[in-house]
Amino acid sequence: MFIFLFALRLQQFIGAKTLFVSLVLICTLVNAQEEFLSKEEAVKLTLENNLGIKIAENNKEIAKNNKSALNTGYLPTLTATGSGSLDINDQEATFQDGSVREVDGAETKRYSAALNLGYTLFDGLGRWYNLKRLKEEYNLSDLQARQTIENSIIQLFTVYFEVARITENVGVLTETKANTQDRLKRAEYSFEYGQVNKLEVLNAQVDLVNDSINLMNEKQLLANTLRDLNIVVNQDMERTFNVDTTVTFVSPLDLETYVKEAEVNNIRLLLANSNISISDYNLKASRSVYLPTVGLTGSYGWNEGNFPATNFLASNTSTGVSAGINLTWNLFDGGSGITNNKNAKLALENQEVQKEQVLLEVKRDIANAKGDYENRLKVYRLQEQNVITATNNFDRSSERYKLGQITSVELRQAQINLLNAQTSKNLAKYNAKLAELQLLQLTGQLLNIQY
Repeated sequence: MFIFLFALRLQQFIGAKTLFVSLVLICTLVNAQEEFLSKEEAVKLTLENNLGIKIAENNKEIAKNNKSALNTGYLPTLTATGSGSLDINDQEATFQDGSVREVDGAETKRYSAALNLGYTLFDGLGRWYNLKRLKEEYNLSDLQARQTIENSIIQLFTVYFEVARITENVGVLTETKANTQDRLKRAEYSFEYGQVNKLEVLNAQVDLVNDSINLMNEKQLLANTLRDLNIVVNQDMERTFNVDTTVTFVSPLDLETYVKEAEVNNIRLLLANSNISISDYNLKASRSVYLPTVGLTGSYGWNEGNFPATNFLASNTSTGVSAGINLTWNLFDGGSGITNNKNAKLALENQEVQKEQVLLEVKRDIANAKGDYENRLKVYRLQEQNVITATNNFDRSSERYKLGQITSVELRQAQINLLNAQTSKNLAKYNAKLAELQLLQLTGQLLNIQY
């Protein structure tokens, strides 16, 4: 109620056209109180809630567990064993003096328990290279998590900027509809005073219906796209909010620096280097089959036996400690060790060849992305100028229409030209920004900038 009273007071001092601008400003202030999702908050929600990122982080945690001391083979093994047995036999024993003793159902009871300690002193350096491989696999999982995050950020901004574009289009269509409503009122007033024929009114009514339909469709598209964005950030699907429609671009000098350093930071090349290191450690570990294994053993045991009358001893109990050292050298294992070594060499060679292929593809992708970005940025700048020209044309056409110098058809064409210029500019702006983000991803800098 306050808004409309304020608008009525404004109408006493300013014209209808200026009143519309004022109402837009007031509504903007009211809408500003609605929930606002900034780019930074959207990124934060994606990192916290995106399901693909959660899976990648869990895989990273698995790799971290694998490289811990509990999984390297450097710790000793300690086992506890215990057993008990009962033998019942019919026995006949002949002693040295010729006497014979028979026992039916003779029972023999045996009990034992032991703690066994084992430790491998040397296994041909297999453990050493396996440990290095596990650490490198952890680095690989970290890189894979980063790749997932980068892809999720690109997915996020593809939808986020689409919401921003449609939001701006809704504003443009709202203004277009308001201008058509103003034109319809003028045509109706002019028709009442006999200044124009009924055709002017009918044309304005048809244009108003078309503008209303376009605005309704755009609002529905906005609601659908907001649901898509809620899926990406894993929020309630019906949550509504405003988004940031401002766009800033990275300076050309910084971008050129990023491109020059792309081979060091590109995620695909980093993954390729990590895979080469893993294959190299696998090859070195496979050579451990040619060397001996040296280990230590130790045990503490307790044994007890209860014997029948035919035995020399009635019972026996022993406890004690034993220790030893053993050496195992597999001189020939049927050829599996040699085969594994040859295959490890080929696997390493494949990874090196694959890196060369990835390097060529990355160079090509960066060149294409850089060209696309520069072209889209130029298109955006041209569209900005086109909006200025179309705005001037529409303003002059509106003045001439009020003076009766042009028809409503000509005014409508100027209005459509302005509408197309504004929506094309919006599309060009966000296309250019997305192209920049894709280029930054290829250079490995996507996570290091302000969005």
